[in-house]
Amino acid sequence: MIATTPENHLTLFDLQRIVRATLEERFALPLWISAEISEIKVNYSGHCYINLVEKGSGEGTPRAEARAVIWRSAYTRLASYFESQTGTRLAAGIRILAKVMVIYHEVYGFSLQITDIDPSYTLGDVERRRQQTIRTLHEDGVWDMNRELRLPRLTARIAVVSSATAAGYRDFMREIGSCGYALHATLFDSVMQGAAAEDSIVASLEAVAAREEEFDAVVIIRGGGSTSDLSVFDSYRIASHTAQFPLPVITGIGHDKDVSIVDMVAHTSLKTPTAVAVWLGERMAAEEERLAGAARELRSAAAEMLNEHKGAVERAAAELQRSIIRNIVGESARLDMRTADLYRQARHLVEAQRRRLDAAQQIADSRKVENILRLGFAVVRAGSHAVVAAGELRPGSMVDITFAEGRATAEVVEAKHR
Repeated sequence: MIATTPENHLTLFDLQRIVRATLEERFALPLWISAEISEIKVNYSGHCYINLVEKGSGEGTPRAEARAVIWRSAYTRLASYFESQTGTRLAAGIRILAKVMVIYHEVYGFSLQITDIDPSYTLGDVERRRQQTIRTLHEDGVWDMNRELRLPRLTARIAVVSSATAAGYRDFMREIGSCGYALHATLFDSVMQGAAAEDSIVASLEAVAAREEEFDAVVIIRGGGSTSDLSVFDSYRIASHTAQFPLPVITGIGHDKDVSIVDMVAHTSLKTPTAVAVWLGERMAAEEERLAGAARELRSAAAEMLNEHKGAVERAAAELQRSIIRNIVGESARLDMRTADLYRQARHLVEAQRRRLDAAQQIADSRKVENILRLGFAVVRAGSHAVVAAGELRPGSMVDITFAEGRATAEVVEAKHR
């Protein structure tokens, strides 16, 4: 401990040198520390600059923070080895166990120089976080929800969560376009790796859910990549959305080894985007064959039923024919009887009419002039008209008298009225 007075003071540089010397003496040898990478940047010269943090229990304000550097001479070796062992690159958000030298500079202050990194620690931390996410999903009661949904037999209307520029998406579209079935895919363009991927994928899933009635299923696809590229699919947010999604979720995330948590909670998990497209086409083919088989069974059942009832149909047809013949014969006899009755009635009517006509003829004949004259009557004419009253005549008038046989001319001597 250095005692000072205003007269015996230290300059800032002196203080910094004392601090530096103290730290160099106290931490003369490298030591291992654990921390989380909050920021990482490799500059143009090849040096890697990292910001390390130790978070509090609430994951809020860091309890500790320090700058660290991996010099170019060591960075390539350390980064390559770390990725080969963990399958992931050094990146923000992962915890590391690093061997460091404590550095203090009078201008730049406290920092750490990383000389080695233990990949096994990071693997353990990643697996711990992964297992915690799985436990949380089970505790939430959502782990099996999506797998319990019924996938439609004809899964033809498909929402696709992928990047529009990804090779995996192009492979998927090429395969469904050549499968021979009418599969309709609607893309919900998403960032599929990096810091923005989680928010982007969740936003796409929410957009699909808002149009739920337009689709039969949702497909999440991404081509191959490193474990770090695919680590977003172990995200609690994405896994929780997938597990609780109202439509069946089919994943085609290009894993070669590990299965992501999103794969675990999805309705159906396949290895690649192409495998998803092939599977969808095979489902359509299986459904086509099922319908064709049902049609064959229906035709066979119909033929069997027809054979079983053929005799009954033939007997019914014969009985119907006999019944028709009986009805025709009976109706024919009744028709003959009615015809005979009509003939009789017609003859009676004709005879009655003939008698009436004969009587009328007789009356008409009796009123003929020649017949009346034969009864002793005569027709008296004065000039050209017949005389019907004595008052029409004058004594001395000449009249013409017609008899039944012959005519006579007479002079009127006297004409009397009654």
